[in-house]
Amino acid sequence: MIEINFVDKNRKIPCAEGGSSIDEWSQDGALFRHAVNEAKFAKENSELAGILWHQGESDSQDGKYKEYYEKIIRLFHELRTELSVPNIPLVIGGLGDFLGKVAFGTGCAEYQLMNEELQKYAHHNENCYYVTAKGLASNPDGIHINAISQRIFGIRYYEAFRKKEHIHEPITNEHELVNECHNRMNTSAEKTYIALEKFTLGKMTYEELLKVLS
Repeated sequence: MIEINFVDKNRKIPCAEGGSSIDEWSQDGALFRHAVNEAKFAKENSELAGILWHQGESDSQDGKYKEYYEKIIRLFHELRTELSVPNIPLVIGGLGDFLGKVAFGTGCAEYQLMNEELQKYAHHNENCYYVTAKGLASNPDGIHINAISQRIFGIRYYEAFRKKEHIHEPITNEHELVNECHNRMNTSAEKTYIALEKFTLGKMTYEELLKVLS
């Protein structure tokens, strides 16, 4: 699984590709070009605020971690260079402790060694922050983070970005923060998005949609 996203001041620009390895993100590859093009398009009317990175499961086996550090050095340098953002914050998420145990995650036995490489990069490069995945849980497939843990991970990412510091331990009140975010009132934009989704799925009539949009 890979999660590479750019964030501007108002939204996230998703460029993820599930199941991809670090080698598939080479500068001359389709995934790299797609990510850069999406970010450049967003830069036409927005300012990039950061890069979010979560990848490594596919490289957590067969000793691939030994070459990983040099590969991300090149990749992150190329991303910042292509986008002309040499000092943009880069937030790197660690791999979960649930890996290497069951189902599709069984093969990711070297995830701890991968985390060491990710931390090494974050600790030795400016404007780069590591976020732990400690305590997060997976779906039954043993490799993908479940919904609640994704929200918790997002809060940790935000704290690293906001405070410009590494997050090596779970945040004390992160479950309370997740509940606050999950139970808050939806904004008008969110209500519109939900209504449009329901209308598209045939769960709302056109007249009901107009009431929401009015």
